Amino acid sequence: EVQLVESGGGSVQTGGSLRLSCVVSGFTFYDDDYDIGWFRQAPGKERKGVSCIGLSDGDTYYGDSVKGRFTISANNAENTVYLQMDSLEPEDTAVYYCATTHGCGPALVDDGGTYTGTDYVADWGQGTQVTVSS
Repeated sequence: EVQLVESGGGSVQTGGSLRLSCVVSGFTFYDDDYDIGWFRQAPGKERKGVSCIGLSDGDTYYGDSVKGRFTISANNAENTVYLQMDSLEPEDTAVYYCATTHGCGPALVDDGGTYTGTDYVADWGQGTQVTVSS
């Protein structure tokens, strides 16, 4: 059984930073069974892809609104994926979820359109709240 546990959320002011962690169990990153994505859901809005990482090739993708501010990385030995979030804005306030995904590519992340990327998801974590105040 695959399980994902997020941590690292909290409350910061505009311009602050947070680093989210996602510890994955149930498969090892070296098995190349899945990729990992970060999604977020703000109150009253759909859950959408923020970033993803291909565990076999290390390719990364970011939604338009977080490019240049967020960085996704993976520690394969620890089965952990991180999301470093810098220059946070109130619009980043949301519950952040990590997920195992079937693939990682530009279609998974939010480009401002209507597609959410959640079709790629196999398993969800429980989520961690991020609140950015102005």
